[in-house]
Amino acid sequence: MSKHVAVLMGGWSAEREVSLRSGEACAAAAERAGYRVTRVDVDREIAATLRKLKPDAALNLLHGTPGEDGSIQGLLEILGIPYSHSGVLASAVAMQKDMAKPILIAAGIPMAEGKVVARHAAAKAHVMPPPYVIKPIAEGSSVGVFIVQKDHAHPPQELTRPDWKYGERVLVEKYIPGKELTSAAMGDEALGVIEIVAATRFYDYEAKYAPGGSKHLLPAPVLPIVYQETRRLTLAAHRALGCRGITRADFRYDDSLEGTKGLVCLEVNTQPGMTETSLVPELAAHAGITFEELVRWMIEDASLNR
Repeated sequence: MSKHVAVLMGGWSAEREVSLRSGEACAAAAERAGYRVTRVDVDREIAATLRKLKPDAALNLLHGTPGEDGSIQGLLEILGIPYSHSGVLASAVAMQKDMAKPILIAAGIPMAEGKVVARHAAAKAHVMPPPYVIKPIAEGSSVGVFIVQKDHAHPPQELTRPDWKYGERVLVEKYIPGKELTSAAMGDEALGVIEIVAATRFYDYEAKYAPGGSKHLLPAPVLPIVYQETRRLTLAAHRALGCRGITRADFRYDDSLEGTKGLVCLEVNTQPGMTETSLVPELAAHAGITFEELVRWMIEDASLNR
């Protein structure tokens, strides 16, 4: 009898729409691969829904809360349902950029210089000399990110809006000029490296998900030493945080510096996008792994105690 897989998608985070697209793409691929699939749009009744469904495995395609922060992982552990991607602790730590940073630095991974400040303090005056980047501590898809350039007299006032919903503290980091690179870890292996060339000023939500929003250069046109170091750091970051399954690590590379000196890790994504325009399926395809094979791998990799 074929394995029954619950594909978890949607949820209530700022990335709900992308998660629905990731989930649908993977659900369709899992069906083509011969699995019995139930699509689950995650709401507050998810525990009752899963108890009723009793799936053999859960394919977690949620982005943001509660799928990326350890919450759904804890629930799946309690219910005894094997699941994909990283476990409770790695998910929670990777989601909190300020918690992940010291762990990655301790593992020898170069990170951008930065600090955590209250959002109102970040809006009042420059908390570091521009250019710098302001980002929420626990959001993905570049939601709520601002680049403050040298010629900006004041920080972004959007931070003071009463409808701001990305937390009271923000991460302020030195802006790293140069190329945007990304790579993925799949189990114990690093895949290739993509350079992302955004049509807009930076690789924001639109560039990530709108058709024509960005160009993906694969393999990234960088020196072989930089290419290999990006892959090495991707796997090192995956291991340092205790991640499992598939993760994606994002980098900036200042190519005006010699060798690999300009390579800086921005973050590790434990629930990378799985839409048609997503980076991980593209990296997998470059390694000769079809989308169907990638989905099959994630389902068969599912376990408890991750």
